[in-house]
Amino acid sequence: MARVKGGKMAQKRRRYILEQVKGYRFDRSKKKRAAREAIFHAHTHAFAHRKDKKNDFRKLWITRINAALMPHDMKYSRFVKALKDKNIELDRKVLATMAKDMPEAFEAVVKAAK
Repeated sequence: MARVKGGKMAQKRRRYILEQVKGYRFDRSKKKRAAREAIFHAHTHAFAHRKDKKNDFRKLWITRINAALMPHDMKYSRFVKALKDKNIELDRKVLATMAKDMPEAFEAVVKAAK
């Protein structure tokens, strides 16, 4: 039986791998073996960091809300407790957006919570 050379498929596989690492530096963007290793690590970190992103945004929202509360002589923890007591159900993302983009609306929420 004749030997089958894998030239065309090997080239296709290599191109696909090197497409994925476009923008990487040094060997990782040019050599198949280094590129495969880079892809493997990138996917591992991508999974973990998708989970971390949720925590990062929550921290950002809390920081923004707390900063917006400073002029109202109120702390974040007391503000959240006041919202819970008054049954005002706004999540942190909405509150942070209001504090940043609509200060007068945020001020109304703060007055309602007090």
